Amino acid sequence: MADLHLDDLEAAINWWRERSPSPDGVTACAEVRALAEVYAPLVRERRSTVDEDALPLAARAAWLAWYASTPDAPCIAICSTTQGDAVCKGCGRTFDEVQHWTVMTPAEKRAVWRRITADGTAWRFNRYAERAARGTT
Repeated sequence: MADLHLDDLEAAINWWRERSPSPDGVTACAEVRALAEVYAPLVRERRSTVDEDALPLAARAAWLAWYASTPDAPCIAICSTTQGDAVCKGCGRTFDEVQHWTVMTPAEKRAVWRRITADGTAWRFNRYAERAARGTT
């Protein structure tokens, strides 16, 4: 199993806050409270990750609901690993990550997303994304 990053927990909290706003400006929904019980100790202890297996059931359910709202695969249908590249020029995943994507856990997938986003060199993050936004090829 993989570790969940603090940023993903924060994104899940914010997603739930938007989805289920506080009726009185103070009370948080059950999902936010469950995620906050994991998030707060990480911040207090200055840690950036938590083992996904260590999540309480309610926090895991809330995180998985947020996860389901995010794109699954970073693939942009330009796979250079099929041409022998160790790392795909299109999405930035390694050959093994592309091959094993369907059996990876949500936390493992998010770790890959985090790495390829931070790297930002795959076409999904530069030239291809710019052309797609303009509607040109």
